[in-house]
Amino acid sequence: MEYGCKNMVGRLRSVVIKKPSEAFVSQAFIHQNYKNFNYLNEVDFEKSEREYSVFEQILRENVENVFTLPRDTLGSLDSIYTHDCVKITPKGAVYLPMGKALRSSEKIAMKTFLENLGIPTLGEITAPGKIEGGDIIYMDDGSVCVGIGFRTNMEGFRQFQELTKSSFKRHIPIPLPIGLGQDECLHLMSLLSFVDHKTAVVFYEYMPVIFKELLDEMNIKQIPCSKEEYELLGTNILCLEPKKCLLIDKAIKIKNALEQEGIEVFTYKGDEISIQGTGGPTCLTCPIWRD
Repeated sequence: MEYGCKNMVGRLRSVVIKKPSEAFVSQAFIHQNYKNFNYLNEVDFEKSEREYSVFEQILRENVENVFTLPRDTLGSLDSIYTHDCVKITPKGAVYLPMGKALRSSEKIAMKTFLENLGIPTLGEITAPGKIEGGDIIYMDDGSVCVGIGFRTNMEGFRQFQELTKSSFKRHIPIPLPIGLGQDECLHLMSLLSFVDHKTAVVFYEYMPVIFKELLDEMNIKQIPCSKEEYELLGTNILCLEPKKCLLIDKAIKIKNALEQEGIEVFTYKGDEISIQGTGGPTCLTCPIWRD
């Protein structure tokens, strides 16, 4: 099958998701695990399924191929966030061990699934390297930026650079701030989401100067997100194709700002599937083929 991603904006042709019924399993399973995974509150299982059905419908109406991961014994609550354990490149899949120890086995189930779809394995990041998909941003000019923080280290960056050196002209490590601390999820993608080739929503408060200067150098128009909407995942936006994107419904100011730029915005209610686990629409999806 067709595969390959080299940007965050090209029309999304194929994607992998995992439904609450397969990741959250049941209310009892959620109750037993949500504190260990540092969720804000206990997810309501029935509400999560209703929210996800709307989210999935939007995907299926806009993406040609939507593949769903089955339940597996290696998974966890966070396995609903399919973006983080693998990164698809033009030459195959790179599997990521991830910095959150409780998620370290998710890549095994994902690898089996993608190889069965016919997507070759380019490589794996091995210890002491660690890296999560949310820290890897494909830039429009063939560059890739990697956030270096609690979830991703320089050894993970080095290994990813070696594996993908023929696909990208340059690899740029971006040091991340401490933010709210080691237990919180701060990825490079927490600070930026592309909505068009030269337009992105950004959160400046945590943004490293080196990253801001790079965006300016690349002539990326930057739509600032407020602290209030950042905490509501307003910078976590899935681009379905240039000028068409998917956003959590609580980020009303960002939605309005995007629409003023001529961008079509789809929204979903994400109180359970996104807010509680701090994972927006990019986290909920693993793109495997983009134009």
